[in-house]
Amino acid sequence: MPSDPMTMNKSIRVSIKDAEKLRIELAESGRLDPHRKIKLIDTEQRLLEIPVTEDIEGFETFLQEDAEFYNKWQSLEDILRKGISAEELNKLPSGWHIIGEIIVITIDPAIDHLKQMIAEALLRMYPSCNTVVRDLGISGQFRLPKRELLIGNNTETINKEHGCLFKLDVTKVMFSKGNLHEKKLMSKIGTHETIVDMFAGIGYFTIPMAVHAKPEKIVAIEINPESYGYLKENIFLNKVENIVEARNGDCAEVTPKGIADRVLMGYVNTTHHYLDSGIAALKPEGGIIHYHETTPESMVFSRPIERIQDAALKAEKKVEILDCRKIKKYSPGVWHVVVDARIS
Repeated sequence: MPSDPMTMNKSIRVSIKDAEKLRIELAESGRLDPHRKIKLIDTEQRLLEIPVTEDIEGFETFLQEDAEFYNKWQSLEDILRKGISAEELNKLPSGWHIIGEIIVITIDPAIDHLKQMIAEALLRMYPSCNTVVRDLGISGQFRLPKRELLIGNNTETINKEHGCLFKLDVTKVMFSKGNLHEKKLMSKIGTHETIVDMFAGIGYFTIPMAVHAKPEKIVAIEINPESYGYLKENIFLNKVENIVEARNGDCAEVTPKGIADRVLMGYVNTTHHYLDSGIAALKPEGGIIHYHETTPESMVFSRPIERIQDAALKAEKKVEILDCRKIKKYSPGVWHVVVDARIS
């Protein structure tokens, strides 16, 4: 879902006769924006404008300039304007993430005294949510979130995304909304293949691939016991237990050898340490690696490509670079990137 309801009011247009069936499908997959109203925009052509949270395959995306909200409050500023100073108003967060029924928000330490007021305002804006947590960053090898519960007592939720269900506890595991395009891309490839997902988490890539691409098999590996527990739950929640085999352990130790048509390496920071295991997981005739890395701007694609080439040379394999993509800014001057490479 967009972080700020006022910045990305996406919609699609559909004939009235097809609208209800599509509305139900979008609602069930979590792609219908429940905070904006469906609007009649053309009485002659009988067209409706349906508010959505992401681009919908097969439909042109429009940005609503006059979106109508179910709740009259459209921003934090509207709610808090009269109760705080102009300086405090300027420090209010402009965006947040909605994960299932939980709002995750970063608050400037300078307005720490307003955190409870901000949380209450957010629940007024999003009546379908019941919990607000404050994001305080991530730490450690397992990228554990540091979060403060502001309102509510249930930090476990089920998030709907791209027709998939992800159960998680937002105080125990990460859920990134910033790489939705990459998840969608991965969900369209791998049909009839054997895939190894080396850093599976709660199933960020494994679940969309299993649900939509229907590969022969996915071996999903996760070292964090908390994430592994949710990975197993999400496999059953999405009814893909006949496709996915979950393994708990270090990728350097439990990654299978010589079975994969395709390997996903969707971790960052230390992913290059596992390239040998990733290449070894491919079938003897080779396959494709989707390699993620956080890279300084000055070597944004050159460093990951060089690392793949070095690992392939060590394994006496050849490399063909298929694609390079920027996912998002990871930190100032550093990009999260993906390199797709065919190893043979």
